[in-house]
Amino acid sequence: MKGIALCLLFLWVAVCMLAANPEKNWPQWRGPHLNGTSSTAKNLPVTWSQTENVVWRTKLPSWSAATPIIWEDTVFVTSAQEGFSQASEVPDKLFLIAVNRADGAIRWQRLLGQGNRFYMKQNMASPSPVTDGRHVWVMTGTGILACFDFEGNQVWRRDIQEEYGAFGLHYGYASSPLLYEGRLYIQVLHGMTTDEPSYVFAVDAITGSTIWKVIRPTDAVRESPDNYGTPILAHADGRLQLVISGGDYLTGHEMEQGRELWRMGGFNPEKSRTYRTIATSLAFDGMIYASSTRGKPLIAFRPGGTGDITQTNLAWQNDLGADVPSPTTDGKRIYLVNDNGIIVAFDPKTGALLWDRRRIDPGIYSASPVIADNKIYATNEDGTTTVLAAGDEFKILAVNRLDSYTLATPVPVDDQIFIRTAEYLYCIGGRRP
Repeated sequence: MKGIALCLLFLWVAVCMLAANPEKNWPQWRGPHLNGTSSTAKNLPVTWSQTENVVWRTKLPSWSAATPIIWEDTVFVTSAQEGFSQASEVPDKLFLIAVNRADGAIRWQRLLGQGNRFYMKQNMASPSPVTDGRHVWVMTGTGILACFDFEGNQVWRRDIQEEYGAFGLHYGYASSPLLYEGRLYIQVLHGMTTDEPSYVFAVDAITGSTIWKVIRPTDAVRESPDNYGTPILAHADGRLQLVISGGDYLTGHEMEQGRELWRMGGFNPEKSRTYRTIATSLAFDGMIYASSTRGKPLIAFRPGGTGDITQTNLAWQNDLGADVPSPTTDGKRIYLVNDNGIIVAFDPKTGALLWDRRRIDPGIYSASPVIADNKIYATNEDGTTTVLAAGDEFKILAVNRLDSYTLATPVPVDDQIFIRTAEYLYCIGGRRP
């Protein structure tokens, strides 16, 4: 009996560990691998409409560019309050919302604060949440950084602008936190409306206390210091490093204290005063791929070394990058959709074109492409998602329309796709047992 009990115990632990596998979920912006891919999603839907293949749709308070975050049976989204008036600048509320994945019912909705504002294509609910399966953390464009448990109880809360000074980005703060091994890594890269320096800081995810904070200097001026992307991780020189994009450079930092190790330039060759960057960079197989404003240039380089590595670590570059969408990879190729719906595929090592500027559904693209189940999903601002086969041959599998303003990136988990439009959160594909 004792042996049977031990076997059952080990089986239960194994099942719990499997269920808690981050790779089976979408725990933060750009997914479990931080590159817009899922290695576990299978049998994903290829076709849908506003009614076909829709498991459920849930009305949200208002639009946001924030990506839905999924952990097992819970979907987290941020949202501003419906009815925001740009003319009167009404200080509308900002929310974190937990949605039941099985049926789309809202489990709870928590007020994060007020002061929502509208900046071109984003509002103050743009940063995506992040979760470890026990807690969920969220940063707002107004600087509220907060932690909740899965029951909606607030664990801690901070006001970053109150502590460290007002954000100074031309189009408002939009970077999402990066979660890794119990720490949140957050960047505030700004300069358009402030003379205060940019900075990066690490936070203990459980207590909310700052572990380290470093100034991130730049010689970029006016709007060029502004960055709307999210930190990434890269292996270099035998260790994991934090990589920060923006202000005309990418910089590598040690994880422990945030000290800058190296700096890659060349992203603003004409020293323009309006070279803010939006896309999140991609780390893959010992290289980093980063777009600058309007994709000129797109640079591939090897991270690592010390000091200025601009002349020594460049692998290749071209002018085929994107302004807003972030690149992704299937493990063999780099795919990039630009803002006008032109998709390209590169050889990661050489930059050789595998797909040379092929157009998908016309429109403006702000959401980033994702890859799962050997398929690429690319959604434009009209709510149209083009599904393509990943591979050396350009092949469109389907074009699906939801006919609603869409900024958020689609999310693949298991056999479902989650799409957040201006009005609804959609669950598309297979039904949960």
